[in-house]
Amino acid sequence: MAGRTVVILTEDRDRTADRVAAELTLRGVPVIRMATSDFPRNISMAAKLAESGWEGTLSLPSGDVLDFADIGAIYRRRPTQFQVDARMSSSEKAFAYGEARRGFGGVLNALAVNGCLWVNDPAAAAAAEYKPLQLATAKAVGLDVPDTLIANHPAEAHAWAESLGESIVFKPLSGVWHADEGTLGIIYTSPVNPDDLADPALSRTAHMLQAYVAKRDEARAVVVGERVFAIRIVAHSERAAIDWRSDYDALEYEPLDLPDAVTKGLVELHRRLGLAVGVVDMCRDHDGRWWFLETNQNGEWGWLSDEAGFPIASAVADLLQAGAAWIR
Repeated sequence: MAGRTVVILTEDRDRTADRVAAELTLRGVPVIRMATSDFPRNISMAAKLAESGWEGTLSLPSGDVLDFADIGAIYRRRPTQFQVDARMSSSEKAFAYGEARRGFGGVLNALAVNGCLWVNDPAAAAAAEYKPLQLATAKAVGLDVPDTLIANHPAEAHAWAESLGESIVFKPLSGVWHADEGTLGIIYTSPVNPDDLADPALSRTAHMLQAYVAKRDEARAVVVGERVFAIRIVAHSERAAIDWRSDYDALEYEPLDLPDAVTKGLVELHRRLGLAVGVVDMCRDHDGRWWFLETNQNGEWGWLSDEAGFPIASAVADLLQAGAAWIR
């Protein structure tokens, strides 16, 4: 064996995880893919607290028995929802789900005490989902961030927009996917008329508003440890120019060399956020200035790796193979 076992928590059809698993397998590193939805029905756990941390095993659907001591790294890609016994009442299901999350998930998370590397650490990943934290940290490390307001105060929002004297956009704080009366919809970055901000309905929840950056081009940068792979995204439609995710057919891609200061800032940003891997969206204005927009601790990079010819799967495999030796 070329190292301790790498556990990949993901669904069966995760092609990006396939790339990383294949890379590790070629190196002789043992890999176990696990759908967390198999616990507790098809995965059994027995964990005992010892002086050195948690000791025990997982009995997997494949028949394999995985000893906690053999796990060197856990890649948290797309963990699936726990599936509890359908015969239980609603309150019993809610309780059982919470116990599974805090028991099974808690023990795996605690393996970090034993020197297991998480990519990414669940607590750090959860904190990084908050855009206010991302943006403040990005500014603290010297990255340029557009003027931003988060508010539910109509008069203050309208006054801010008027004082800015430039175009503004609305961006959802909780991601682009949203349920609406039983259907799943997407909320993209959208232009905002400053006069609309005076509407009393603005008070119903928080809204994130930003100064619109007139873009020369955009980029997605994949940060893997100390390495940054940047891909230029060229938009060929009006919709894609505002939010490139709204029109994938109108996009072209090419490798990009970011300025050293930006690259170092992105690495430092993720170090402060406690993330081993992150996928960053940026844009460059017509003066050549790069603006940080957001980072996604579990953003998709598989198709960009193909488009740019970048060895991102190999870089992620390097981290997982290093395990605790990489922890910074």
